[in-house]
Amino acid sequence: MSRIGKKPIEIPEGVEVKVEKGKVIAKGPKGELSLDIPPEVGVKVSDGEVLVSQEKETKMSKALWGTVRALVNNLIEGVSKGYAKDLQIKGVGYRAEMKDDKLVLRVGFSHPVEVEKREGVNFSVNKDIITVSGIKKDLVHRVAAEIRKIRPPEPYKGKGIRYKDEEVVLKEGKKTAGK
Repeated sequence: MSRIGKKPIEIPEGVEVKVEKGKVIAKGPKGELSLDIPPEVGVKVSDGEVLVSQEKETKMSKALWGTVRALVNNLIEGVSKGYAKDLQIKGVGYRAEMKDDKLVLRVGFSHPVEVEKREGVNFSVNKDIITVSGIKKDLVHRVAAEIRKIRPPEPYKGKGIRYKDEEVVLKEGKKTAGK
């Protein structure tokens, strides 16, 4: 039994959830999202809650039950609150700025690196903090990971792009031979 799948999802105020032809559609103040539901799992909306259940007792339905519930919860949270991921730039001369809907990073390369804005994702820069925001959780986190991948934090001085809450364990440098 899935412990996550059994939990009902509360629908916040201002969010409308519909189930149509194997799809869950959520509309809210931030936008609209939809999710295709596998035939092994059923979704029902009642009394301000969304309930996810197994249609048949199969191995596949057991595997998908909790996953579909989590994805539906992400839809509802995305259209009501949205998602944001903060990245921090550390290093002398490292900086970021916005130019014509592009994120321009100067992170120690001979040239600035430009990151194109994707549909559904917004960037904002405040000093050394880059905020990636949007309503799709997976897209926001994927774009943040791609930005971090441009210059990941190095282990000796900690220079690079890291998640705001990430702790980078620094290594000890080379030691000289003593007398």
